[in-house]
Amino acid sequence: SAWAFLVMTLLLTFPVVLTTMYLGRPDPGVLFCGYLSSALLAGAYLAVGLFTSALTRNQVISFILSVVFGLFLILAGFPPVTDLLSRMAPAWLVEAVASVSFMPHYEMMQRGVIDLRDVIYFAGVIVFFLLATQLVLKNRTSK
Repeated sequence: SAWAFLVMTLLLTFPVVLTTMYLGRPDPGVLFCGYLSSALLAGAYLAVGLFTSALTRNQVISFILSVVFGLFLILAGFPPVTDLLSRMAPAWLVEAVASVSFMPHYEMMQRGVIDLRDVIYFAGVIVFFLLATQLVLKNRTSK
């Protein structure tokens, strides 16, 4: 329901698209991809937030953990971070860390390219963190 609320909030920006289409000739494919990628990224962040919320009983700690997870998932693919990591770690580890990052998948969709791998990546992240949340909650109630 949180994701549905967020998507509805995102759709409230659609009048801006209509105004832009009235004043110019934007590519509707790029606009659609932008909305889709924003919705998928928001779903991934919500799933991470739910997971960290399930891990702790304190809201502040959950928020801090969510920010740390989110920051890692953004910064893992940035060139300065991968360059620094490549000096300390083997190439396969650097590529593995960089492939976990949200940004390459998000940026590709923002350009108007819907690659099934990017959609599967975001869906996989969402499903993984929701299943992890379910596992944490199930273990908490069984004790």
